[in-house]
Amino acid sequence: MNTVFEVIFCGRTFTAQEVELMRTVAQDYARLGVTEIARTVCELLAWKRPNGGLKNHECRQLLERLQAGGILTLPALRHLGGKGPRRVDISQPRLEPEPVECAARECEPLELALVEGEAESRLWREHVERYHYLGCRVPFGANLRYWVRTRDRELACLLWTSPAWKMQARDAWIGWSDERRQCNLHWIVNHGRFLILPWVRVKGLASKILALSARQLPHDWQARYGYRPVLLETLVDAQRFRGTCYRASNWIHIGQTTGRGRMDREHENHGRAIKDIYVYPLVRDARQRLCTDPTR
Repeated sequence: MNTVFEVIFCGRTFTAQEVELMRTVAQDYARLGVTEIARTVCELLAWKRPNGGLKNHECRQLLERLQAGGILTLPALRHLGGKGPRRVDISQPRLEPEPVECAARECEPLELALVEGEAESRLWREHVERYHYLGCRVPFGANLRYWVRTRDRELACLLWTSPAWKMQARDAWIGWSDERRQCNLHWIVNHGRFLILPWVRVKGLASKILALSARQLPHDWQARYGYRPVLLETLVDAQRFRGTCYRASNWIHIGQTTGRGRMDREHENHGRAIKDIYVYPLVRDARQRLCTDPTR
């Protein structure tokens, strides 16, 4: 059995005794699965976010690193609910409402409303599954879903999620080390879905929605997760879209993906569509903060 030493991860030093505790929990609670092991470790070590939530995502990363180093053994990943992502049933036809055709200023004031309740969630998911070319998949990690409304009419659906694990162009633009990336990655939020509903034909609306999102999202994210992000990112399929609304909203085009997929940690998805990467700094010194400590 390998000797256990102290470990530094995400700015925290874990003593040899704490690492040994992780190994014991992984061994004694293997039937719980990796996610529950990570939660258990967080509870025992009081590893929490500013809002009191457990840092189970970061803990899972640490456990996987310790397993790669031969310190502990995690149970095999479970495949629950069948293969593939859970999808929404859209087999039943739905009548589309009357078209919205007007100048963008006539849609103001726009409302960015968090999706609340089971009925709203079902309708939001159905719209995204039915009308977005990527469909609706269960998001990874932290996320917020929004309706964009005007006078109680839905105009668009938005999804903001945890960021891509690695993107060469983004990481080079930020200039952070691999260790700092793992520590500070959660300070970035990814614009995972942007769907203007097909019956909404309002020129310039997308740019207004992005501007409103950049103002409101940091507050909502802090209220939900206890911290304010410093950078937004998104991926645009250049074969389908030109990214006009992002450019018009002062997002910065910084390069392209390698075609692996945003959460492909094991280099298994080469050949996927190459996408343009855009970022939007929420603070003036976003890159400097991401390379050091965003809380300072």
